[in-house]
Amino acid sequence: MSLSTLITTQNVPFENCTKVFNTDNTSLFYLTIAAINANRFDITEIQSSSGYIMFTAVNKQFIANISNVNTNQGMLKITPADGSYYFQPGICLNIFRYIDLNLNKKQAVVF
Repeated sequence: MSLSTLITTQNVPFENCTKVFNTDNTSLFYLTIAAINANRFDITEIQSSSGYIMFTAVNKQFIANISNVNTNQGMLKITPADGSYYFQPGICLNIFRYIDLNLNKKQAVVF
C-alpha cells in the first residue's frame, strides 16, 4: 500500500483488523501496548486479565483484543469502538508491523 492509501480515511475490511501472531497471548499483550505507544496513540483503558486495550488514534477510539489461538499463537483484533470501519487502515497495519518487527528481533536473538 502507498502512504496516501494508508492515511486516507476509507472503509476498512474486518479481515484487515485481525492477525494471528506466532507468540503467546501474554507476550502479544505487551507487544500491543508497546506498538500503541510507539505509534503515539493514547491508551485510555487496559484490562490485562481479559486482554483488552482501549486507545485513541486520530480522534477515534479503538479496542484491541488479544486472545489465545493455541499455546504458541495469539490473535490480535483491533476494532473501532463505535462500530464504524471508516478510518485510516494504517492504524491497524502500523501496529501489526511493529509487532512483526519486534517478534522477528526476539526470534533472531534466541539460540
